[in-house]
Amino acid sequence: MANVKIESSWKALLSEEFTKPYFETLVNQLKQDKQAGKTIYPEGKEIFKAFELTPVEKTKVVLIGQDPYHNPGQAMGLCFSVPQFEKVPASLRNIYKELNTDVGKEIPTHGDLSHWADQGVLMLNAILTVEHNSPGSHRKYGWQQFTDSVITTLSENTSGLVFLLWGNYAKSKQTLIDDTKHHLLMAAHPSPLARFGFIGCQHFSKCNSILLEQNKTPIEW
Repeated sequence: MANVKIESSWKALLSEEFTKPYFETLVNQLKQDKQAGKTIYPEGKEIFKAFELTPVEKTKVVLIGQDPYHNPGQAMGLCFSVPQFEKVPASLRNIYKELNTDVGKEIPTHGDLSHWADQGVLMLNAILTVEHNSPGSHRKYGWQQFTDSVITTLSENTSGLVFLLWGNYAKSKQTLIDDTKHHLLMAAHPSPLARFGFIGCQHFSKCNSILLEQNKTPIEW
């Protein structure tokens, strides 16, 4: 699909993916949903926001989520992140708690994580769209084939990335990553449903230590 609106370095790296039948089917399905009056999140211009804010050459860390928030005003194309004036979701509150205990960061009053993306954290949901109030509704659309290709292509064409895999779903992606070239940090999901197993993982300090060992600028979480 030559008209896919995605940042140029990603479009070049993933050019073959956009021409595959599954991707055309995915795009057509989204168009049909829109024509049928269904409400889809995030807005079309933000579906590829993670790629827009974090070009290939800038990517240092990959944070993998599952699918977008399904309530109005929340989804913004970055996993775990919500716009500044939206209520901070429960999982993100736990991320902030861990940030505070791990690296001493003051807990923010909002849930916008764009500043992570700006510094090289690719905030990738495995599924990039969802229907209003229907979590997981687009899991069979083909997005996972696309984002699996993103992960595999990054693994093959770069080195030294830090992959943050939180929860069993994200951990299942480790088979796509060459751990002789990259660094995998795995923990429980930050959701309270995971019984707070995420707390104490120290992934933020560990990630920055790995980046510093490679003479890369650490993330200002």
